[in-house]
Amino acid sequence: MLSAQSITSLINQDALEWCGQLRGDALLLTLGSQLQPLAAPRTQVIDLADQASIDNLYGQPLTDWTSYEMTPGEMLLASVEQPLRLGAGLMGMIGGLSHLARVGLAVHVTSPFVLPGWNGHLTLELLNTGPAALRLHHGMPLGRLLLFALHGPLSADVTSHPLYGREEDLKSRYADEFPASPNQR
Repeated sequence: MLSAQSITSLINQDALEWCGQLRGDALLLTLGSQLQPLAAPRTQVIDLADQASIDNLYGQPLTDWTSYEMTPGEMLLASVEQPLRLGAGLMGMIGGLSHLARVGLAVHVTSPFVLPGWNGHLTLELLNTGPAALRLHHGMPLGRLLLFALHGPLSADVTSHPLYGREEDLKSRYADEFPASPNQR
């Protein structure tokens, strides 16, 4: 894991781009302006091989907000306010803040890894697992990104992801990235 001093050095060398704050030996992730609520789907099944079926899961995105009340059991996709660029040989791992976990807010509920070459805004999956509504505020700290240096030969494929990274790219694009083969339909 990289220290704050190593992170600052990488920023100064342009091997890492981050305009946000450091918290200890990690990047402090704050809530950005894009929120994507999930909605009750019109069907009982979301077909993960069909992008239109996946898109059916989402409500209207929110862009002009200052606070948002997240109800118990609600899941919400949220952009991180500051963009991030990782160079070759760097990867990250997203972690939540324990203060928020103790009130029932799960900050990143699935894959925590950010791969080398990432360039853009991260998306966090927020889930209210507590018994009360939680009021979120634009710009509030939500988590941290721990950074790691990879050792050994590096992959030549460190390009940014073609489907994600823009602040408005919050929805799942699973079926677009992994089209179903004819025998999976």
